[in-house]
Amino acid sequence: MYGAAVGGGDTTKNTDIMGRSSMEQINVLQQMSELKKILSYSKNIGFFFGAGTSCAFGLPNIISLTTEVETNLDDDKKSEFNKAKQCLIDTLGKTTISVEEILNYVRQIRDLTKGKANKEFEGISGEMAEKLDVAICRNIYEIIKTREECADITVLQKFFAWYDTSNRNYVKEIFTTNYDMLLEKAMEANYIPYFDGFAGSYEPFFWPESIERFISVSELTGKWIRLWKMHGSLNWEQKPASMSGEARIIRRGKIDNPENELLIYPSKEKYDLSRKQPFIAYFDRLKNYLLNGELLFVSSGYSFYDQHINDIIFNCLRQNARLYMVVLCFSDDQVEYMKDYGKAYLNLCVLGPKMAITNGKLYEWKYDDSEEDSEKSEFYWNASENKFILGDFKKLVEFLIESSGKRSIIEEAIRGK
Repeated sequence: MYGAAVGGGDTTKNTDIMGRSSMEQINVLQQMSELKKILSYSKNIGFFFGAGTSCAFGLPNIISLTTEVETNLDDDKKSEFNKAKQCLIDTLGKTTISVEEILNYVRQIRDLTKGKANKEFEGISGEMAEKLDVAICRNIYEIIKTREECADITVLQKFFAWYDTSNRNYVKEIFTTNYDMLLEKAMEANYIPYFDGFAGSYEPFFWPESIERFISVSELTGKWIRLWKMHGSLNWEQKPASMSGEARIIRRGKIDNPENELLIYPSKEKYDLSRKQPFIAYFDRLKNYLLNGELLFVSSGYSFYDQHINDIIFNCLRQNARLYMVVLCFSDDQVEYMKDYGKAYLNLCVLGPKMAITNGKLYEWKYDDSEEDSEKSEFYWNASENKFILGDFKKLVEFLIESSGKRSIIEEAIRGK
């Protein structure tokens, strides 16, 4: 069982200069040796990518994105944006409000008022809420699209080359909260087929039945990578109802000027649930995937601030003893945030720059090579700064490639694209 495999390495307890007991230490070399073994024998490996993976390629984090959107709005919409932000600050008691929280709030007003000019909530009319919703999404699109065009996706291509060539007996699946198109660009650059739940060619439509069942790798599309975008995508649009049909969500290819309203960061209040929408279907898929037998689930760049997703993950960790989750953190603040979760779930491993949580305990890293043989620790340990570095997605990719023993094959494949 995964949970018994990691975290069984050498641990020590330090004392400070006053002789008081401090945090226990765990040897990073032994810990990573165990993780490499898990990676080598795991038949089913899935990934969950958060904003931190896109930040590694120059895209803004949620705080920077919020500031840029506010700056780019017209004066009238900026005033309403700040009004919504202040309402959330007063209600939630938080000093930092994200553009996603503002979008959710604006959409709630839009639903309550039916988008009418003569109806308002907290001083924001329905008409303005609708216009602000559209303007925020359009600004997010322009900001991310501009950064995407400058991004070097070579490392992502290497990741997908590694993932695609891994000899597994299960369909490969990636879940992400990112709405940029970097993952799609990298897979297409590598000529790797993938599926996201949409079908068709002219205006691909969402097909929920395609997500509800698991297929065998022996089937025609069994080797396609599954990509589930939990918060929507820059190329999803809400096509309004017409005389010939109902409103629908469609996916476009490469677009320079969206024709319809963009679907970014969904609000559950916004969509008609009479037909299962992507966001609901993806949440169900995540739950069923995590409960479906033995699985190594690796999280990179995800902050665990989305409670809806957290509920699914932790419920599945509780129910499926054959699920083992590794969370790679860019900062130790996230490790501290995850401390209580780590104590409750023995099949959860959280690894940060200076600290780690494994087998339900919080440890401080130590580096002790006195009993190790020629371990190539530079792929996960920065000796000069004395810290663990796999919270950086680019370092993670290098580690995965090095651990696979297929570096020359993978790099040659990328050069040939």
